[in-house]
Amino acid sequence: MALSDELNYLKELVKQLNDKIVELENRAKDALPIASSVPQQLRMILIGPPGAGKGTQAPKIKEKFCVCHLATGDMLREQVIKRTPLGIEAKKIIDAGGLVSDDIMVDMIKDQLENNKDCKNGFILDGFPRTIPQASKLDDMLTERQQKLDHVVELKIADQLLISRITGRLIHPGSGRTYHREFHPPKKPMTDDITGEPLIQRSDDNVEALKKRLVGFHSQTGPVIEYYKNKGIYNSIDAAQSPAVVWNSLRKIFESK
Repeated sequence: MALSDELNYLKELVKQLNDKIVELENRAKDALPIASSVPQQLRMILIGPPGAGKGTQAPKIKEKFCVCHLATGDMLREQVIKRTPLGIEAKKIIDAGGLVSDDIMVDMIKDQLENNKDCKNGFILDGFPRTIPQASKLDDMLTERQQKLDHVVELKIADQLLISRITGRLIHPGSGRTYHREFHPPKKPMTDDITGEPLIQRSDDNVEALKKRLVGFHSQTGPVIEYYKNKGIYNSIDAAQSPAVVWNSLRKIFESK
């Protein structure tokens, strides 16, 4: 074979290979699910008594879906500290010994959804709603935004197991990271593994205070759970299992949508 013929042959072979690569690349793109090119949206409520594991699972959900975690107690404190218009109004009510109204709480959530860039893809709501009127007001606000809840997930666990979990719980105030003296101790006693800052034990993390909190939790959340069961978006998970098993159960719920 002449040199020129061999060169032409190799050029044609390279062209065919390049054409084949382009064809395979296009087929691979077509095979990808549509959702892969679109950010996943998730709007959910995470329900559970103190110590059920919400503080462990919420950061994982937040990371996977790039959503904001709205713990309403923390959110209320932040608004009061920053002296926002809603925070000032809430502080007046608190100082007078009253309860912050449902409307103020829903407005605080709405403010986060509108102004917190981390809420662009959705949110995890923790600590709200606690009553059916609150759930109804939340639905109305989301409807105005042309949005709706995807999931309501309850982390269920026996009260006695919770008591043993909670009384050994340690918390890093800055991040909300939780440890346990027995089940998940920090590397250095009473010290956060990541920042090296001191850990605390909440004053109400004792048996008597916890029993009162659990009574309140069960009486409040029972009707709310029924409300969301009727809407067909409720699921429950056995939170007595290891955090990894609970996380896998959560993923199955999200993937089933």
